[in-house]
Amino acid sequence: GRVVALGLVPSLLITTTGRRSGQPRGNPLLYVRDGDAFVVAGSNWGQARPPAWALNLLADPAATVTVAGRRVPVRAHLATGAERDRLWGLLVREWPAYDTYVDRAGGRPVHVFRLTPAG
Repeated sequence: GRVVALGLVPSLLITTTGRRSGQPRGNPLLYVRDGDAFVVAGSNWGQARPPAWALNLLADPAATVTVAGRRVPVRAHLATGAERDRLWGLLVREWPAYDTYVDRAGGRPVHVFRLTPAG
């Protein structure tokens, strides 16, 4: 898989449950903070299909993120409407290439998730 620009942007490792396999699946992602939550985008580098981890979150919103060596159980919420617009703005400020990825995706919606610590 592709590697997030570790050290250049805030990065985390998300572990989801495979929607078909039921097995844990880990992916490095860029994130931004929104209060105590982590915000991530299912851009898949602008490919025509969404990334598997995003589809896994849609099937089961329970996940774990590892940030700076600390594991945090989270619950994913798919942002829509004004909330999505606000969170998208935070993501694009951190990584302007997200706008390019939207163009490359050819109209495929880029999912934006707010990952809130569980418990």
